[in-house]
Amino acid sequence: MQTKECVNYITDWLLNYSKQSKTRGFVVGVSGGIDSAVTSTLAAKTGLEVLCLEMPIHQEINQVNRANEHINWLKENFNKVSSLRIDLGETYDCFKQTVGKDNQGDSHQMALVNSRARLRMTTLYYHAQLNNYLVAGTGNKVEDFGIGFYTKYGDGGVDLSPIADLLKSEVFEIGKEIGIINSILTAEPTDGLWGDNRSDEDQIGATYPELEWAMGFEGNTDALNERQQEVLDIYNRLNKSNKHKMIPIPICEIPNHLK
Repeated sequence: MQTKECVNYITDWLLNYSKQSKTRGFVVGVSGGIDSAVTSTLAAKTGLEVLCLEMPIHQEINQVNRANEHINWLKENFNKVSSLRIDLGETYDCFKQTVGKDNQGDSHQMALVNSRARLRMTTLYYHAQLNNYLVAGTGNKVEDFGIGFYTKYGDGGVDLSPIADLLKSEVFEIGKEIGIINSILTAEPTDGLWGDNRSDEDQIGATYPELEWAMGFEGNTDALNERQQEVLDIYNRLNKSNKHKMIPIPICEIPNHLK
């Protein structure tokens, strides 16, 4: 990958999209991970206004610290970056008590996890409309188009996706190029939706390099070793089960003779 050229290309793409849409800048949810760090930095490089929202929901302190460290670094290097810390913990607790007080089990827990992401999406869009900003998505290619590792209408609810054509390894490569702080570059990837330190690998069962391999695999499965077959099975299972996130919403098209 021609890293510098890709940085310039994405920056120009963001700038032109904002100009065409007659918006003033971008709002980005900053989590303390590499994807949001790269997205917010690329947005800041446009020279337009960038609002970084930190939206903890009973977050692990190391995630909060990384987010704050990155936001402070952005403000030191770009003069149109601002930030807000909006603690959604109480809002989430109230929501959980209202809708799920009698529910239990794995489905209940997963519904709550996704509700965290949707509360954050609602907050991002409030501030986007308030300031005439665009919500910049932070999903990468593996998550968005490989295994669907995001929340529908949560972190998947955005106006534009500047890094969605980049593999995770390429996001890290760009992160190094644009000077993302070391604590984020070396942190284990996590979606931060569980209120603990479980990583993406803990949830998925495979690392991002393994998933990137599986995403591009077109060879003979008979030649795979046991781990490779396991990773390919994980990728294919998640790709199939999450396909509904990666295709347009189904529309029931009424035949002309019925209209």
